[in-house]
Amino acid sequence: MAQNIRVVIAEDDIQIAEIQKRFLDRIDGVELVGIAHTLEDAADLVDVFKPELLLLDNHFPNGTGLDLLRKLRANNSATDVILITAAKEVDTLRDALRSGVFYYILKPLVFERLQEVIAQYAAHLEKLRAMESLAQTDVDTLLPQRMTSAPTTDSTTHTHSFRLPKGIDVITLDKIRAVFADSEEPLNAEEVGTLIGASRTTARRYLEYMVSTLELEAQVNYGSVGRPERRYIGMK
Repeated sequence: MAQNIRVVIAEDDIQIAEIQKRFLDRIDGVELVGIAHTLEDAADLVDVFKPELLLLDNHFPNGTGLDLLRKLRANNSATDVILITAAKEVDTLRDALRSGVFYYILKPLVFERLQEVIAQYAAHLEKLRAMESLAQTDVDTLLPQRMTSAPTTDSTTHTHSFRLPKGIDVITLDKIRAVFADSEEPLNAEEVGTLIGASRTTARRYLEYMVSTLELEAQVNYGSVGRPERRYIGMK
């Protein structure tokens, strides 16, 4: 029986931290061991509990999550990090990748995105635990394809393509890219699904993937009854 993934939340906004806690409560195989609202408390929780995973905000009053991430790596911490941030600068993403972040999620965080990423992380851990030695095919499946897949070369065109996550194909991606190339207004998943001939659920999966790769920006709008609606627009 697989052991639970122990998680620490580091988020200075108390309400956002509570939302993340409630999201984690809905995901099987996850054990929340602590919540920190400062970088100092986050460092202490990681040092004491040595969790497998840290959900880390980037902006804190006295520093950044990337500062903490670099310190963890310098101290050979085995804790993996998912950065959950409103920072949309490409340089921040590059710094996060160089510092060994497992995944980079843009706020506002939605449950489906967190659930998907943690499922990927759980599968990653299981593969590592089951291995006794490495073959190149093992390495190819373990290295992060989510954001930094190694390019493969097409022998016919001699151009580079990138390995996409399971459930994402380039034809549907190109359809959605064409939709946003022709639209300057934010669109929701249902509208995009109608335009490309797919279900709302399928469109949502692709849209969230494109948010994670910084192709799209997600906006949360509130209707007259207060129910949030997630809409998407191309990054400028």
